[in-house]
Amino acid sequence: MPMRRICRMLMLLALVLALSGIQAALAAPVDPPVPVPVPLPAPVPPPGPAAPLPLQGLMGQNTSLAWTIVVLFTLIELLPALLLAMSPFVRILVVFHFLRQALGLQSTPSNQTLIGLSLFLTFFIMQPVAAQIYDQSVVPLEKGHITATRALEDAAPPMRSFMLKYTREKDLALFVRMAKVPRPRTPADLPMRVIFPAYMISELKAGFQIGLVLFLPFLVIDLVVASVTTSVGMLQLPPVVISTPLKILLFVMVDGWHLVVGSLVKSFF
Repeated sequence: MPMRRICRMLMLLALVLALSGIQAALAAPVDPPVPVPVPLPAPVPPPGPAAPLPLQGLMGQNTSLAWTIVVLFTLIELLPALLLAMSPFVRILVVFHFLRQALGLQSTPSNQTLIGLSLFLTFFIMQPVAAQIYDQSVVPLEKGHITATRALEDAAPPMRSFMLKYTREKDLALFVRMAKVPRPRTPADLPMRVIFPAYMISELKAGFQIGLVLFLPFLVIDLVVASVTTSVGMLQLPPVVISTPLKILLFVMVDGWHLVVGSLVKSFF
């Protein structure tokens, strides 16, 4: 018998055996599934009115969580404006931008670097005032002895004293006239809506004065380099190409960052 015919017969026999097994499996009785008892859920009582979640010391004793969140998010939104209006951040940042322009550098240091340095210097300068506010208003508020409104009232005198110390009388008089408020007997009687813009204008003026003083030495270097390059006939070479490395070299040799930052911080103490 040839080998091909033997292979065909073996394959046919295997197919018949497989069909027989499938038919026997289908014909076998199938046991019904055993039901599993499912525990019934406990009865749920009907929901009642939701009670407000008070936070101790914040806007009174009966303030709900929703109003608390609204107040907190409002304060967070106003935080950048308060930082600009109540701190030395404006003066420091203006001086740093003047310094960068005087060095002839457009993007070095970057804006993020200058803002970060200004922010940390602001925290350093405001640390005594912040500690005083923390002791007078934040600690009693956390203990629940006073409300948030009273805490804001207690935090106002240290900030008022700090801002009035660096605000010019000329700027205060300007906003007193514009606000049409009665002339106060002492600067401490001024409302905060008068002190805020007056303080910002005074800080801008101080920042521009310091920036102008920083600008003059580098301006002299620009004039000298421009005169030398013009006198030797180097008209095709921009003077800024030569003056910028000289200004950076001078700034590094005199340890400019140490002098600028030290002078800025000392102007507040």
